[in-house]
Amino acid sequence: MGMTPTMVWLLAGVALCLIEFVVPTAFIAFVMGLSALVVAAFSGVLSLNLQITLWMALSLLAVLASRQLISRRAALKLDATEAETLTEILPGQPGRVLYEGNSWSARCETFDGTIAPHQKVYVVGRKGTTLIIVPEGLAHDQ
Repeated sequence: MGMTPTMVWLLAGVALCLIEFVVPTAFIAFVMGLSALVVAAFSGVLSLNLQITLWMALSLLAVLASRQLISRRAALKLDATEAETLTEILPGQPGRVLYEGNSWSARCETFDGTIAPHQKVYVVGRKGTTLIIVPEGLAHDQ
């Protein structure tokens, strides 16, 4: 028993949405998953080429719309101060942190040591789309 295009789009949509919960991708995987679920609803009346075109168009529009929403929110003052490192952050190098439920680029400018993954840090500022952080111990020492 082969899988129908509707089943393929449903599985792809659910998988992409679930990926967002495991690996934060700033909603890119999530909106692509939602687009796949919409295509699944119309897959019975569209050719495969139109299904793929519709998925690509919906995904592109959704990603662009989510970027505008995120950039508007980022332009506002940062609300939370705590974050958790997702990757190791070497001195002077960018890394990734989980901040307000999203993965952000981050850099520590006041600490010469390495910050390990899964460590609590404090957000003290932002330069563009990069958060400026300090390790938990350093923030309490100041």
